[in-house]
Amino acid sequence: MSREVISHTDGHVYEFAPEMEPVYEAADGESLTIETIDSLNGEIQSDDDLLDAIPEEVNAATGPIAVEGASPGDVLAVKIEDVRVAEDRGRVLTAPGFGLLQDDPGIEHPATRITEVDGEGDGSDGAGSGSDGAGGGSDGIGGGSDGIGGGDRIEFEGIDVPIDPVIGTIGVATADEAISTLTPDDHGGNLDTTDMTTGTTAYFPVFQAGAMLAMGDSKAAMADGEMCGTGAEIATEIDVTLSVIEEPEVPLDRPLVDTGDAVKTVASAETMAEAVEIANRDIVRLLARDHGLSRTEAYLFSSLVGGLEISQVVDPQVTARNAVPSEYLSVPF
Repeated sequence: MSREVISHTDGHVYEFAPEMEPVYEAADGESLTIETIDSLNGEIQSDDDLLDAIPEEVNAATGPIAVEGASPGDVLAVKIEDVRVAEDRGRVLTAPGFGLLQDDPGIEHPATRITEVDGEGDGSDGAGSGSDGAGGGSDGIGGGSDGIGGGDRIEFEGIDVPIDPVIGTIGVATADEAISTLTPDDHGGNLDTTDMTTGTTAYFPVFQAGAMLAMGDSKAAMADGEMCGTGAEIATEIDVTLSVIEEPEVPLDRPLVDTGDAVKTVASAETMAEAVEIANRDIVRLLARDHGLSRTEAYLFSSLVGGLEISQVVDPQVTARNAVPSEYLSVPF
């Protein structure tokens, strides 16, 4: 059965807001392919292309996609079936005033390194056969329709790094205010969480009718923390199936992921201390319900089987998660 393809050329956003116009309405349970452009809109194609400042419009998120039947209080399940790189190079870079070590005088800001898929090419000109030389989508950026991006590794300074694509920005319409695609919050957004990848089901609270899902800002590879401010930014094709969980028994306040091996709460806040506290409070509530424990018992149990993980430390809010192996916690929906 063929999937509807939703491309960044059909529509993309630079903020999540309470009121969003969908570019497509998906049926509950529908499977889609979503094409994304790299976070910097194809502007960085060689090591000589530098980013002097973070652009006002960054992390273009393809969408939004309305999901039929989704209402406030529901949960949107996004089953991520495959994430594929869709151009022949990524890019990892620094920019002034951005990144964990932005004040280190020994580190260049700005700096760029092209990370070529399969280590092929010289990185000196545009990527692929598109009209503007950046990838293979309908406008020459991403899309992968010409077979670009089929490798299993990228090259960084002669070192091979396995390709393990990650969706950096993914979320739904917000409850009250517009939030940039650079910033993560309870709606999702720029979570930069390595678990947003093939095989994961991500759950989002629905704040507005239709949920209004959008995603982009993918990486060919990214470490937990995203310390320099980027991974290997790259265009991707993402296969997903979208399902609405109506009137869930357990309310969801912010994203939750099921990797198949673990269930993880995901929280964003101004400080890491705040983020890990929120993530732990959320996991305690789930453990208490799943095992019939008191809140105190669930809190103690979380110190035996759970683990705190850093997603990213560089965005306007930082993101952390609390993981519990699936043998100790089931998805509550």
